[in-house]
Formats: sequence, structure tokens, C-alpha cells
Amino acid sequence: MRASECSDRSAPGNLPLELNAFVGRTAELAQLAEALGQARLVTVTGVGGVGKSRLAARAAAHTRPRDGSWRVELASVRDPNLVAYALVEALALTDQTSRPPRALLLDHLGERQLLLVVDGFEHLVDACAALLGELLRHAPGLRVLAVGRRPLEVEGELRFPLAPLPEREATELFTDRAAARVPGFALDDGNRADVLELCRRLDGIPLAVELAAGRLSALSPGQLLSRLDDRFRLLTGGGRDALPRHQTLRTAIGWSHELCTPEERLLWSRLSVFAGPFDLEAVEYVCSGAGLHADNVLDVLGELLAQSVLAREETAAGLRYRMLDTVRAYGADWLVAAGDASRLRRRHRDWYMGLATWCELDWFSPRQGEVAARVETELPNLRCALEYSLTEPGETHLGQYLAGSLWFYWVGCGRLAEGRHWLERGVELDSDRDQSRLKALWVLGYVAILQGDMVPALTALQECREEAERTDNPTAIAYAEHRTGCLALVGDDMARAETLLRSALDRYHAIGELNSNVLMAQVELAMALAFRGDLPGAVRLCEDVRRVCEDHGERWALAYALYVLAYEAQTAGDPGRARELLEQSLDIGHAFHDLLGTVLAIELLALVTEAEGDPAEAALLQGAAARLWPSVGLPLFGSAYYNVPHERCEAGARRRLGDERYEECVRAGSRLGREAAVARALRRPGPRPLGAVPSPRGLPPDTRKPAVSPTSKGGETTG
Repeated sequence: MRASECSDRSAPGNLPLELNAFVGRTAELAQLAEALGQARLVTVTGVGGVGKSRLAARAAAHTRPRDGSWRVELASVRDPNLVAYALVEALALTDQTSRPPRALLLDHLGERQLLLVVDGFEHLVDACAALLGELLRHAPGLRVLAVGRRPLEVEGELRFPLAPLPEREATELFTDRAAARVPGFALDDGNRADVLELCRRLDGIPLAVELAAGRLSALSPGQLLSRLDDRFRLLTGGGRDALPRHQTLRTAIGWSHELCTPEERLLWSRLSVFAGPFDLEAVEYVCSGAGLHADNVLDVLGELLAQSVLAREETAAGLRYRMLDTVRAYGADWLVAAGDASRLRRRHRDWYMGLATWCELDWFSPRQGEVAARVETELPNLRCALEYSLTEPGETHLGQYLAGSLWFYWVGCGRLAEGRHWLERGVELDSDRDQSRLKALWVLGYVAILQGDMVPALTALQECREEAERTDNPTAIAYAEHRTGCLALVGDDMARAETLLRSALDRYHAIGELNSNVLMAQVELAMALAFRGDLPGAVRLCEDVRRVCEDHGERWALAYALYVLAYEAQTAGDPGRARELLEQSLDIGHAFHDLLGTVLAIELLALVTEAEGDPAEAALLQGAAARLWPSVGLPLFGSAYYNVPHERCEAGARRRLGDERYEECVRAGSRLGREAAVARALRRPGPRPLGAVPSPRGLPPDTRKPAVSPTSKGGETTG
């Protein structure tokens, strides 16, 4: 069986598209499908490189549960506490409450019928077994296809050991991959015997076969066989017949390693510090020097790619490279043996620290959408950088700073729960740099507010303020005061909110700070004024925010300014203008995965819809919002002020529909998922796929130059 299509993109899920032909395994696919019909947990086991992941992805693509097939890759996850976060991420769930991700998964999976493919769990067996066991017990429609070198040992698990390819299929695989390397290559009388013997010596392990085929641009099948034969004899004393398959793979990888030039071997070992995909610029910074000149990195990287040591893939952030976990582990052993692991991990952390700093600055620019996609792609490496900094002696302050610098991603892109995980780890540790800890504290307070967790938020902000005053840090004081004002706003203390937010804006102005946070302070002040009846004052503030956003290409804060302007328009009796503003706001918030902005816009659109004379649709939108609020926090913050539009909409719709019809419409809305709810609110025929975040007209994208000059105050500078 040979095909290049893996998943049906019309079906829900996130299975990867196959980039080359799937060869053989017809019987195994049928058997695996049968196993999935018999058991709710099937674990495909086998030696590294035997093709477990590829087979599982292919089988999952042919399994069509109602709610899709979803794959989570755990090879790059090092912390057992992040396993649940990885599942949440893979399922594309957005939750901005303080609920643990385990609870979110249980809630999401409870009534769904889906297949979860969990790949690369060997180093996280205990955490995975506990989590998957609990999910399977509480979600009757869930099936799990696990992929690893050992079973999970969970009750009800059906083990599916995968053997290497038989000779015919291994030969077919070699021929297919060889033809991709050497155009016109085919199996013939001149090379058939060598290819067959080569595949036998490699025990039919697909990864080993592909590595061998990757060498055909430089060596003939006969030369390959001769070199491999020498290496087997060296490692096994001639006992090839009894060679264990795990040793075969390691031998094949080691043989490929020996055929590399010194520079290629050096780069291979250094690339092992990366987790997940990485780009050329990162490789040039992290891996160059001490025997590998930066100017040579691209050429050496290209050779590793040609030899199948690396794979290339297209991501939302552009071209990336990836190293298979088995190959990475081999390189990591060499890096440790060379005594260079600590230095490379530090350089890796430094690169991603710089990336996060640049992204924080560039968030306040026309490139917000690109920044969001970049950080999403780089998240596995950023996690490694955080883990290194928060566990390595003397590096704590850099972990605190990194966790704080990613505030825009935690807050603006629906990652509050994971952000809080890193921030809390950071502030629990002592460091010798007050500024870094202060930054982590105010960001922690901000995240906790948005999760509706007010007591921890107040505790973090008070500590930040007190320490900032003690160390005379005006920037941290401004941020702590700003977020305390935000806390007062959602707590219905409008007078205190106005006082604190005005003071924070004065402090920002005094230190020359201008970024998305400063604009959000203006929006929050405008909301406080609107709630107190000063609608003209609120409009002036938000129109100013709108002008600054247009000047700088800022979109995220603009969405909230548009929300306040829509609130004023609706209050003033202009539902048409309110709808236009809210649709723009919802479009932006949804594209950023900002669940708070999304649900606030839907709530206000419900009132606008009722005012336009469609109470049934208004009730349906209220039902859709009610389904989203548990993923955000306390509905409408538990605020009487924020709740007024909801109450007015409900009262009007109930009066015109009657209680029974109103409740029926609300129930219909509550059955809509987020995509469908947004499409309905925007009056679109179906769910809109998430693409690039809308950019302001007339501002072409620029991914290379900084958004602000080094001397400007374009980004938060505490730490």
C-alpha cells in the first residue's frame, strides 16, 4: 500500500499530512483497526525507528470518530506537570480560568467521541498513565491510541507490538526513498542483491532503511553494504545473526554518524539541544563556533537534511527543521561525551530569551499576528529555556524574566493556565535580581485577574508594589498600580478603578512607556468612565487608543477599544454602528484565541441583536456565550456593571418570546462550539478557519526588522 495522503482535512482533528509515500503495512493497518474496535486504549509498542508513529497516524486517519482524531506529541515535553497542558494544546482548547487542565480535559471529553493519538510518552509514563486512565474512566466516547517503546500498564490496555518491515516492503521503502534522492534510481539486476542484503542487515527497521537511502547521493548500494558490514562486525564481533533490533538501529544511526564529516557530526550533536521544530537563525546562533563557523552552518545543515538526519516542515511561522527523537538522543549522547552539553543548553536558552524579548517588543507593531504564530511554533523550545533557567543554579532571574516577557502570549493568545504555571514556579524561587521577579509578579497578578482568581492576584500585586517601592522601581510601580486598578474594575469599585488607572497612566507617561499594556490601561479607564455614565469621556479615550493602534499597527488592544466604543454606540441607541464595531472586535479577538475578548463581544452582540428586532437570535447568542464563560472564569466577572447588557437583553428577549421559547433558544446556543458561535455572531454561514490575524490596511508585513528602535520605550522594561 502506497499513498501520500494521511488525513481528511474535512474531518475534525489535527493529524499531520504525510510528506512522502506510505509503504507497506497493509496487514498491520487492518489489525490495528480491529484492535481499536475491541479496546478503548491500544498501545503500539516497538523499537525506536520501527514506524510506530507513522502507522498510528495512518490508522487514525482511517478512523472517523464523530469529533475527530487528534494527535499529541510528547517527545519535547520534559516536565510531567505539562502533560495535561500538551493535551489541551493538541485539542485546540482555550481556557482562561484557574481550572487545572485536567479538569478542562474531563469537561471537554465528557460527551465527545474522539480518538486521541498520544505519541512519545516513554519518559513520562507515570504521568501519562495516570492522566489517560482518568480520562478513559470519565469519558466513555474517548479512545486512545498510544505510541511508545513500552506499554502504559493501564487497565484495559491492548498492546500492539509492531515488528520491522518484511524484506519485500523494506526493499520497496528503500527504493522509494532512494529514487527521491537520486532521480531515476530503480531496483535492477545490478543492484538488487546489494539492496536486499542491505535491508536484511538493517533488520527492516524503517528509520535505518531511510538513513541508508539518504546516503545514495554519495555511495552506491554496494559501497553502503560494505561500510555497514564493517561496522556491524566491529560492534558485534561477527555475531550478526543474533543482533538485537535496538542495537541494529543504534548501529545504523552510528554508521550514518561515522559517514558524516567532522562538521556534520558536530552540528548533529549540537542540534540535540532543540525541542520540537527550529529555524536556521536559531541553529546559526546556538550551534556555530568552536569548530563550526557560522558561515558554514547552512551547508552542513543541508547535508544532514539530504542524509535524512533532519526533516523539514512548513509551519505557520515559516520553514522549520526537526530531528527525530531517536536521532536526537544519539546526538545528545555525543554532546555529553564531548563535555559541551551545559554550554549548548545555555546558548539555546540565551537565543530563546532573545527571541521572547524581541517578540515582546514586536507585539506592539503591525506584526502581532506573526509574533503570535512564531511563539506558538517555538513553544517547545521556550519551555526548555524556562525549565533550564528555573532549575539551573544562578539562572532563576532569567527564568522569571522569560516567564514575564511572554505576558503577551499568556494573556493575548489564550495561554493563561500555562503562563500561570511558569510564573508561579518563578516567583516561588529566590533570585538576586529584583527587577526580574517584579516583572513576574505583576504578570502573575494580571493572569490571575483574567482567570477570576482575585485573592492570589491581589497578593501578587501588593507584593510587587511593596518591593518596587522599596527598590525604587518606577516601571514596576506603574504596572502594579495599573493591574490593581484592573482588579478594582472587575470588582465593581469604579471610583477606585478610575483613581488607580489615571495614576498608572500618569506614571507610564512620566517614564515614557507606550505599548499594548498602556493602551489597555486607557481602555480599562474608559470602561470605568462608561460605567459611571461619562460616555463622552470613554469615547475620547478609546478614539485616542484607536489612533495609536492605527499608527503602530496594534490589533489586540484595538479589539477592546472597539468593544467600549460599541458599548457607547448601543447605549446611545445606534445598534447598527455598535454591530459594525463589535464584528471588528470579535474578528480580532477570535483570531488571537483571546477567549475573554471573544465572549465579551458575543454578549454585547446579543443585546445589539435584540435591539435590532431578533430576540430569538439574541437568546441563542446568550446561550453560546454561556457555554464559553466557564472557560474564561466567572461569567461577566460576577460584575453588576458588566452584567447590565446581559440583563437588558434577557429581559427584552423573554418579554417578546416568552419564557419557554427563550429557554429553548438559549439551549440551542449552548450547543454551539466556539467556532460555530463566532460564525453565528458574525452572521457567517459556517465556522471560519483560523488564519492569519488581520493586519491593518496599508501596512505590509515585515518579519526582519525590530518594531521599535533600541532607544524607544516600545516594550515593558521591568527586568
